[in-house]
Amino acid sequence: MKRFPLALVVSLLGLYLISSGVSWAAFSYLKGKPQTSSMVGSSNGNLTIDDSLPKTEQCPINGAMYSKPVREVWETRRPLTAMVENHVDARPLSGISRADVVYEAVAEGGITRFLGVFYCNAAVSDFQLAVIRSARVYFINWAAEYGEKPIFLHWGGANNICNNCWGGVKEAGKIASEVDAFKLLDKIGWRNGTYGNDMDGQSNLGFPALKRLPNRISNEKDAAIEHQPTAYINEVYKEAEKRGFVYKDENGDSWSQNFREWQFKDDSPVSDSKISDISFGFWENKGDYDVAWQYDGASNSYKRTSGGKPFVDLEYDNKQIQVKNVLIQFVKERGPVDKEFHMNYDVVGKGEFVLFNNGTVTNGAWKKEGITSRTLFFDDKGKEISFVRGMIWVEAVPSGSKIKY
Repeated sequence: MKRFPLALVVSLLGLYLISSGVSWAAFSYLKGKPQTSSMVGSSNGNLTIDDSLPKTEQCPINGAMYSKPVREVWETRRPLTAMVENHVDARPLSGISRADVVYEAVAEGGITRFLGVFYCNAAVSDFQLAVIRSARVYFINWAAEYGEKPIFLHWGGANNICNNCWGGVKEAGKIASEVDAFKLLDKIGWRNGTYGNDMDGQSNLGFPALKRLPNRISNEKDAAIEHQPTAYINEVYKEAEKRGFVYKDENGDSWSQNFREWQFKDDSPVSDSKISDISFGFWENKGDYDVAWQYDGASNSYKRTSGGKPFVDLEYDNKQIQVKNVLIQFVKERGPVDKEFHMNYDVVGKGEFVLFNNGTVTNGAWKKEGITSRTLFFDDKGKEISFVRGMIWVEAVPSGSKIKY
């Protein structure tokens, strides 16, 4: 057995005791001090920014206020716009309440679909977003408002491609050129395989950013295959970073360089609001997609009901969706415009709107001059309106529709 000199043993023992004492002292010191980190653990293993920090930073998308650490996250990214379905069989959806702005319009047969704009609220923590569905041209027109090449997430779209047809394209009249989503994406330069800001689950985006979850709603029965695609937001942003679509491009220009922000104001609810219930439908005989918003004076927000049931978010314990602003945008409805029965809604141009916030109603006119132009809203005196800071929900309904309130 090898023996060690007594002096060496004593030296090593001394070093151990000193290091142990320093470690204990440091631990005791830190244990007694308040934690200065802005990050806390979350149930899904990802980090979440502490919501109790002072909210001093204004979101450029909807004016909501956040802490500096949240802004530090969103200023590494650009807006994520995502197509989310609203079929009754896909409800409850996951993650839609984390959008800064939501646009709703009919996709087909009186069934509505959403375009969610995720930026500031998506920077707080990771989450699942479902169900991702196919694109329509009018949703692309809205998405194009959000700066230089926002991330556009979807699963396919209306297009003229046909694998079993002569020449690889559908017969004349099968799909109208004006509703060809892929054609528009090519026109504005978003589609470029795995290099574009167009992220299509059908062709260039997969696991871990996007995958099918058959049992997202229930472990007892698998959802139909079209109701399964689920996105993992932080993974989508990682893919965007790989493709070079971050806050600034390779030339150092930010996505927001030419972005036109809306105007915002603080909560200032009227004390005796007489507008407590708002309701309307998109199509006749499609009651599952009729919408109602109920004003809650205590939170100065509007709670959503769809098809007569509270519209909830599965990702957040089935909490009912509530927003600060409900804007009804009247748009020209055309169609069906082809043999596939596609509808089209004119969101580039001008029309009228009705805005509900602070327990009040404002009537006015909207205009959007081009695909990448911002939709602007003006009251009946020609003054640009202000949204209450927080989530904005835009309902695109056919011109002439009746809104009850």
